[in-house]
Amino acid sequence: MEGLIVAAVFFGLVFLTVAMGVKLVPQGSKFVVQRLGKFHKTLGPGLNLVVPYIDQVAYRVTTKDIVLDIPSQEVITQDNVVIIANAVAYINIVAPERAVYGVEDYELAIRTLVQTSLRSIVGEMKLDDALTSRELIKARLKEAISDDISDWGITLKTVEIQDITPSGTMQNAMEEQAAAERQRRATVTRAEGEKAAAVLEAEGRLDASRRDAEAQVVLAEASKLAITKVAEAIQDKELPVMYILGEKYVDAIQDMSNSDNAKTILLPADLPAAIKGMLGGR
Repeated sequence: MEGLIVAAVFFGLVFLTVAMGVKLVPQGSKFVVQRLGKFHKTLGPGLNLVVPYIDQVAYRVTTKDIVLDIPSQEVITQDNVVIIANAVAYINIVAPERAVYGVEDYELAIRTLVQTSLRSIVGEMKLDDALTSRELIKARLKEAISDDISDWGITLKTVEIQDITPSGTMQNAMEEQAAAERQRRATVTRAEGEKAAAVLEAEGRLDASRRDAEAQVVLAEASKLAITKVAEAIQDKELPVMYILGEKYVDAIQDMSNSDNAKTILLPADLPAAIKGMLGGR
C-alpha cells in the first residue's frame, strides 16, 4: 500500500514537472521568461520548453495592435483660448522584454506622453489654426513621441485627433460674436436699403421739379408769344382787348363758382364799364 502511494506521488511529480516545462503560447502573444528572477528569454507563439522550477513566465504580452484612448484635457492656445482636445493612439509591442522592463506601465506612460505633447503642440497655435489643422497636429504628435516609445520596444502605428472643441465658455462667446456679426450685417443691409430708397426718392423729386420748371418755362414762353400776337393784332384798338379781358374775367368767375368754398358770386351790372375801369379807361 505504501509503495502504491509513493508511486502515485512520483508520477504526480513527473506530470507536474513536465507540465511546468512545457509552455504553449497562443498566436498573437509572447511570454517573457525569467530564470531565477532574471530575464532569460521571450517565448513566441507555439510549443516551447523551459526548465521546470527554475524558469518562470513573468509576463504575458500581446503582439496585437493596442488602442489607447487618450483622455480629454484642457489646452490653452497661443491666443489664450481654452479648448478641449483628446486623441487615440495605436501601438504595437515589438520587443516585449523592453516594454515590461523599460517602463513601469507602458500604457500609462504613452497616454501621459501623448497628452503632454498635444498640449505643447496646440499651445504654439492660434485657435483658428488648431481647429483647422488636425493633420498637422497629428503629424507633429507622431513625430514627437515615436522616438521616445521606441526605446520601450513599442512602435506607434498612428495617432488620431478625435476632437478639438472650444470650451463651453468660449463656445458661448463665439455664438454671441456670431449673433452680433449677423445683427451688424442686417443693420448695414437695412441702412443701405434705406439710403438707396432715399436717393431714389430725392432723384424722383428732383426730376419732377425739373420737369415742373421746364413746364413753367414752356407756359411762360407760350404766354409771351400769345401776348405778342394779341398786341400785334389789336394795336390801338380798344374793343378786342376788352373782349379778351372780358372772356378771361368770365372764366375766372366760373372757376370761383365751381369752388367748394364759393357761396355768393356778384357780377357787375355794367361789364364793359368795369373792364374799362380795370384798364384805366375814360
